[in-house]
Amino acid sequence: MTRWRSFIPALISLALYGCSVNGSSSSKAQKPPPMDVEVATVSQQDVPVYGNWVATLDGYVNANIQPQVSGYLIRQNYLEGSYVHKDDTLFEIDPRPFQAILDQAKGQLAQAKGQVGQAEAQLRLTAINVARDRPLAAARAIAQSQLDTETQGQAQAEATLKSAQAAVQAQEANVETAELNLGFTHVRSLVDGIAGIATTQIGNLVGPSTILTSVSQVNPIKVYFPIPEQEYLLLAGRISSKNVDLLRRNSSVPLQLTLSNGNTYPHEGRVIFADRQVDPQTGTIRMVAAFPNPGNILRPGQFGRVRALTAMHRNALLVPQRAVSQLQGRYLVATVDQSNKVATHNVEMGDRIGEMWVVNSGLNPGDRVVTEGVNKVRDGAVVNPKPETKPSPEPR
Repeated sequence: MTRWRSFIPALISLALYGCSVNGSSSSKAQKPPPMDVEVATVSQQDVPVYGNWVATLDGYVNANIQPQVSGYLIRQNYLEGSYVHKDDTLFEIDPRPFQAILDQAKGQLAQAKGQVGQAEAQLRLTAINVARDRPLAAARAIAQSQLDTETQGQAQAEATLKSAQAAVQAQEANVETAELNLGFTHVRSLVDGIAGIATTQIGNLVGPSTILTSVSQVNPIKVYFPIPEQEYLLLAGRISSKNVDLLRRNSSVPLQLTLSNGNTYPHEGRVIFADRQVDPQTGTIRMVAAFPNPGNILRPGQFGRVRALTAMHRNALLVPQRAVSQLQGRYLVATVDQSNKVATHNVEMGDRIGEMWVVNSGLNPGDRVVTEGVNKVRDGAVVNPKPETKPSPEPR
């Protein structure tokens, strides 16, 4: 019994020590260490704002090549897809029927000229008779009726001559028309440019309504792109309608073209003009630009994206887009103060610039915003802020 009494104080001490250790562990579980979050500093700088629009390319001039006479196609003189010059012969129509018509017209012209010669000779003869018999009639050597008949014959000869001369003019016009039609059997290019695929075959009967091919002037090349009315108003003051060189016009609005493969076209373009009205259904207005195309790389029908500077934000505040969350139409940003406490702010956002976002109101330069773990923090919580592992890209 005495031995058990000596162990009782030791057991009590051991139990009290165990309770002390368990209480300390429970206290530590209730107060976890501050959560690690990544933060970025709100920066302030001048930010250019660019517009990006879907663009469609088209030839500066697109000429449909159509014959001006009807006939059978006998020859194609160009390579499809090749560069042709103005007045190059692209197709030939069988010229034999038109040559025959020309020969006939020339024969009729010669005949008409012969009739003019006969009329002139007859007029000279009647003029001689009138001149000879006029004094005889005055002396009553011949009857007056004879002189009257000769005078009437002279007037008829003059009328015959004029009619023959008019016939000559008509036949000359027929010859000229026949020569034109014979020349039209050579179907020529109307402009310098790239000739397309032939739409008909050799031996087909063609006429003025037949489109044989198309030739597109592609240097410079036109680019069409619709832009919203608000962006148009930003550009309107820098768009001129003066009739100057196409590639030097509107130098204050340089354009950059991104092709469908993602490559940036190496030459800058210029706005030529804006369409006359805004489309009431889409709220956009179509803009027309010209890009130099020295290697004829760009072709009508291609698609791309046009990029242009539309505005400049002075002293704009920038935050990474991942620092902004949206809740019921509001934009929220969590900041960390000097004591590492979190505060949530309602902010008004502006334009997105690359991976950054312009803040119109709600933040100040130098504020630290949470970029990683923003959904896990709450107002008043103490956190352990760390710089971003991924540096924020510069706005483009």
